[in-house]
This record gives sequence, C-alpha cells and structure tokens, in this order.
Amino acid sequence: MKAGALELGHASKTTKSGVNRGMSILDLFIRIIAIIATLGSAIAMGTTNETLPFFTQFVRFKAKYSDLPTFTFFVVANAIVSAYLVLSLGLSIYHIMRSRAQATRIALIFFDAAMLGLLTGGASASAAIVYLAHKGNRKTNWFPICQQYDSFCHRTSGSLVGSFAGSVLIILLIFLSAIALSRQSLNH
Repeated sequence: MKAGALELGHASKTTKSGVNRGMSILDLFIRIIAIIATLGSAIAMGTTNETLPFFTQFVRFKAKYSDLPTFTFFVVANAIVSAYLVLSLGLSIYHIMRSRAQATRIALIFFDAAMLGLLTGGASASAAIVYLAHKGNRKTNWFPICQQYDSFCHRTSGSLVGSFAGSVLIILLIFLSAIALSRQSLNH
C-alpha cells in the first residue's frame, strides 16, 4: 500500500518531516560556517596594520584599516552580520525541532536578504579599495602600495575572501529557507 502511495506522488509524513529536518540541520551547519567566515573577516580586517620605517626611526609610515572609512564600514558590516547569524541560530534550532514552522522561515528569508545586502555592500566597497591598493590608477596618479605594505594588502585581501564566502553562504541559506517553504506549501 505504501508503494502505491509513493507511485501516486504521496510520500509519508515521516519522510517529508525527515527531509525538512535534514534541511534544517543543513541550515544550522551553514549558519555556523557563515559566522566563522564573517567574524573571521571582521577580525582580520580590524587588526590589520603595518608600519614602515622611512629614513630614520622617528619618521614612519603607517597603514591601518581605520585610515579608510570603507574598511571601517567593512568591519562594522561583518560584525553586524556575525551578530545576526549568532542570534538566528536559535530559530535554526527551532526549525530542527518544528520543521513545519512557516512564519519564522519567512522572517529568516527577509532578514537573511537584508544581511546579504549589508555584507555584499561592505565587501564590494572594500574590494574596490583593495584593487586600487594592488593595481593603482595611473590616470589619477594613485600608485599601488602593495609593494611596500605587503602584509597589509594580504590581510585585507584575505578578509575579503572570507566576507564574499559569507555572502555565498547566506545566499544558500535563503535558497534553503525558500525550498523548505515551497515544500510545505506543496504538501498542504
């Protein structure tokens, strides 16, 4: 009898809730990885500084993330997204226990999309500055500084990679929530 129900397209409720529970566990796992990526990016950028001596010990050139407002925005955006992801872990755990919850999934889609915009905005703006640091712009006489500030450039580039990885993970979270919602609406 069960095989006949499956042939007609009707799966058992335990199979449906098992798949939804699996998706909720995957959601929790991706959120934890996204926390690591965004928090790591914020810490890497926030602790980036390099000092170069110039002629004497008393004259030095210093590069810090706080010298550029774009990098400050990047750190704040990644910190906000990290805090949001930590707070959203509670709802993710709730979805593991109650796989049929719809209102909280809709709220997560909305807030995940807002955090995606914030994170992508910060990472994109910082990527433009890092590109200028690496390549410069001859038309405006901005010379590349990464030959002198090698450590500074490597840390900022690495933090961008983590932030863009966090963006991709949040996109996956939005897709997972949307798929879970669509599966629930098809079943009712």
